[in-house]
Amino acid sequence: MSDEDKKTPEGPKLPDKNQGKEIAKAVLQVGGGIPGIGGFLSAAASAWSEQEQENVNKIFQQWIHMLQEELQEKGQTILEIMARIDMQEEKTKERVESDEYQSLMKKSFRNWPNINSESKRKKIRNLLTNAAVSDLTSDDVVSLFIDWLNMYSDFHFEVIGEIYRKAPISRGEIWDNLGRKKAAENSAEADLYKMLIRDLSVGSVIRQQREVDAYGNFIQKRRPPSRKSSGPKPMKSAFDYEEKYELTGLGQQFVHYAMTEITPRIEFQNNKAA
Repeated sequence: MSDEDKKTPEGPKLPDKNQGKEIAKAVLQVGGGIPGIGGFLSAAASAWSEQEQENVNKIFQQWIHMLQEELQEKGQTILEIMARIDMQEEKTKERVESDEYQSLMKKSFRNWPNINSESKRKKIRNLLTNAAVSDLTSDDVVSLFIDWLNMYSDFHFEVIGEIYRKAPISRGEIWDNLGRKKAAENSAEADLYKMLIRDLSVGSVIRQQREVDAYGNFIQKRRPPSRKSSGPKPMKSAFDYEEKYELTGLGQQFVHYAMTEITPRIEFQNNKAA
């Protein structure tokens, strides 16, 4: 590689302070479809002082840099997907070129601002890679998994992973296994954990363990005989060790698609600008 090739590309140059109105007019054209933006920018172009324009230029620079980073992440994700699938296989080629798969790609990248960690980016990569080569579930379910990656935090996914590895497992055991510090029942940490478990339960990702018959039908729990209470019972702990949890069928498929990595077929060096 020549010295010329090794040069880091220059970022966009800031316009000089005399170009304030031209910038505002350009943004006005780009943002013409946003209600109200026209009147605001027209007024701003005439009203901004020299100091204000310098500040606006800095903000524009930050936004452009943010968009460049987002585009770089998307490009890296696409390259990593293509390195993991066999485009010489006709079935895979047809799948990747299909409208259904392209729709999943567009949905994933349209919601990219919610992919706010490297862990989530890899899950999107895994999801789209497995969706290209596997037909274990429908595209409707894969689309739901994309929604989950937008809705849930990395902490949610840590809990899902621990339940997958150790089910049936209690909330207290999950908390301990993840190395979380002991917390009081009235603490913000306990409230957050209860909310997280509720999110995953309502979202049909996890459920309390249930018995099933030979046909896979759930058997209703037998309630223990009621006993006369000698006083009010304490509420169930956020870190309860009795009730056990497991993944639902959807939860298990999510782990297969989003949390299982396919080994790259092609190794490449991702050269990021310093």
